[in-house]
Amino acid sequence: MGVQRRSMDRLLQQPSGRGLVAIPLALIIVITVVDIHSPADIHLGPLLVIAPALTASFAGPWLTAAIGVLAVAAQVFIAVLHGGLGTSNHIAQMAALTVLSALVVFVCYVRERRGRQLSRARSVAETAQRVLLRPPPRRIGPLRVSWLYLAAEDETQIGGDLFAIARAAHPGTRVIIGDVRGKGMAAIGEASVVLGAFREGAHRYATLPELTAALEESFCRNLEDVADTRHDPGEHFITSLVLDIPDHGSQAQMINCGHPPPLLVHDHQVTALYSRRPAPPLGMCGLPGASHLADAFPFETGDILLLYTDGVIEARSPTGAFYPLAERVASFSATSPDALLRDIHDDLLAHVGEQPTDDAALLVIERTASHHLHRPHVE
Repeated sequence: MGVQRRSMDRLLQQPSGRGLVAIPLALIIVITVVDIHSPADIHLGPLLVIAPALTASFAGPWLTAAIGVLAVAAQVFIAVLHGGLGTSNHIAQMAALTVLSALVVFVCYVRERRGRQLSRARSVAETAQRVLLRPPPRRIGPLRVSWLYLAAEDETQIGGDLFAIARAAHPGTRVIIGDVRGKGMAAIGEASVVLGAFREGAHRYATLPELTAALEESFCRNLEDVADTRHDPGEHFITSLVLDIPDHGSQAQMINCGHPPPLLVHDHQVTALYSRRPAPPLGMCGLPGASHLADAFPFETGDILLLYTDGVIEARSPTGAFYPLAERVASFSATSPDALLRDIHDDLLAHVGEQPTDDAALLVIERTASHHLHRPHVE
């Protein structure tokens, strides 16, 4: 995914690279031959600068410099056959070609150095993402899980959306998905606080309201330490959806803290699970009247639950239309989390026409009949 540095030998080993190198070499030969056979008052030597400039578009500085040296050598050869190296015109042409080739090589070097820096930034961000957003297990208890994360900042591959899955003390699974106000690296600290509190509290607190209250308390207590209040002095909050899915039975619970409602796929019918008692986003810190009350909903064997952030439903087409997630999910024939996620991913990118401009996360959970699993099992 990162930009790779290629030496001349490595590039020549690749069929596509070998063919591309032949183009500037052929240009040098053609320009040299035509210039030699042209009248003395016609000078095509300056066109040789095209060769290193073209090479810089697909190769690194070393190969570009090699082509530049060949171009200068060809100019010297032309000068020898057209009156010698001492003429002022040929000296000026060789000097100009040398300077221009050197500038092309320098630009190529700067571009490659920048590419290596971006590659390192991506590598660091991906490592941070793996630590912060640890991939959920493919199977946990009776649940099958699939997930997708699309970051708006392509150079970092990480954003302000979060999700996690953990086992509860009772035979069940706790799930959280959330969206930090803002995006990019500045949102990582706020997301880390909530994820840390969730992973610690998922098995500690007996009820979902207790867990959600603990998340709110932890976020408010640590907000000043992690929030970028200097560059973003506005409100800092996280919309979130917290769920409790018991291993046995056909009921689950959720607390919606200002987050888009999940979608339940049951017998190919898609239902948006709106909360009857929604709570404010995490981070309101003592908002009067705020409470965390759980809503129960049916979640039977074979059902699929789709959790997402607003980056999905707010993704716009070139004409400005929002992505109709529920409508599109209802049209898909996928019967597994992986297949459904692939359909949504492909359809979302086709709808937008490019990478989404906001962070987007999707978490697909299916209840299976494997009620005997009480520990996470990674397939």
